[in-house]
Amino acid sequence: MALRLGDEAPDFTAETTEGPIRFHEWIGNGWAILFSHPKDFTPVCTTELGYMAGLKDEFAKRNTKILGLSIDPVTDHNRWLKDIEEATGQKVNYPLIGDPELKIAKLYDMIHPNASAQTNRTAQDNATIRSVFIIGPDKKIKLSLTYPMSTGRNFDEVLRVLDSMQLTAKHKVATPVNWKEGEDVIILASIPDADAKSLFPQGWRAVKPYLRMVRQPK
Repeated sequence: MALRLGDEAPDFTAETTEGPIRFHEWIGNGWAILFSHPKDFTPVCTTELGYMAGLKDEFAKRNTKILGLSIDPVTDHNRWLKDIEEATGQKVNYPLIGDPELKIAKLYDMIHPNASAQTNRTAQDNATIRSVFIIGPDKKIKLSLTYPMSTGRNFDEVLRVLDSMQLTAKHKVATPVNWKEGEDVIILASIPDADAKSLFPQGWRAVKPYLRMVRQPK
């Protein structure tokens, strides 16, 4: 069954490079990024895992944990982690799930449910397993993205979206096109002007009656 935004993220237990976890328990009261890879020792994914290691502190500032997944056993991951550090200069500092039986890939609808877990699967066999999920403290899926194998993921954009979601979860605003932290935001169209005056006493700029720009709430 396909997972949609707002669905509860399926819970699971898994072996990782940092020991066994139960997903919901591991998330705790914060946010989480789950991002998956079709195979160990693949070039694009090597660059991605290293880059995410460099962003760990930025995600931590946002009370967000990082969790990777690859369709190989943890023993292979541990060898791959050395390559990642040598290639990118970044030591992977978050857990990487081993999923050789495709259990989590199938649970999260990343691959055909009838796919077999034979040991000679190639990255091409697993091409659809390049997804990103953002999961909130309520364990609901807030974002879902799937990339082609040939295109490296933009994790700066994932960070930007996380900023937007955390802001709009607290305030009655939305973020406009290409918004970045600190820029003006939009008062929700569902908020009438009378209510908006008490929520945003500093006032706003009405581009259209339904498009009211206001300074980003702190």
